[in-house]
Amino acid sequence: NMGSINLKNARVDGKLTNESSVKQAANIAIGKNNKANMGSVNMDGGSIGKTGVVTNKSTVKQAANIAIGKGNTANMGSINMKDAKIDGKLTNESTVKQAANIAIGKNNTANMGTINMKGGSITKTGRVTNKSTVKQAANIAIGKGNTANMGTINMVDSKIAGKVTNTSTVKQAANIAIGKNNTANMGTVNLKNSTVGK
Repeated sequence: NMGSINLKNARVDGKLTNESSVKQAANIAIGKNNKANMGSVNMDGGSIGKTGVVTNKSTVKQAANIAIGKGNTANMGSINMKDAKIDGKLTNESTVKQAANIAIGKNNTANMGTINMKGGSITKTGRVTNKSTVKQAANIAIGKGNTANMGTINMVDSKIAGKVTNTSTVKQAANIAIGKNNTANMGTVNLKNSTVGK
């Protein structure tokens, strides 16, 4: 982890802000089932109450975020949530310039300036916003069954009754997925087994 906040089964009713600035740095995870985080907020379980505000502001310049091996994940300026309930406000503002976000191996994922949510719910009062600016950067997933995301929101098995907004600006950047069954996303919103509405 680099410039990150990690929460497990926590309840946030107040204000939680992560402001990280990473310049000329390397964040690397080598091996099996490893994860690399740079300027991110990781939340496992727990909830953000109606009065809760979680903000991640990350600026990454001339940096490399790399996961090498089997089943690895690379995150850069992102918010990762698993089985969390959002009643309040969750904002991710990331600026990535002249940086490389790379996942090499089998079943790897590369994220750059993204919000990843697995399970959990966003209620009527919940607001999730992703604002990402990517300039002169490379987001690469090489191997078998890999995924590359750039400035995106990924939601799996989530229930959405509130508001989800993705605003991304990508300039002079490369988003590449090389191998078998790979996916490359740039400035997109991906929903899988999720519901939007009441």
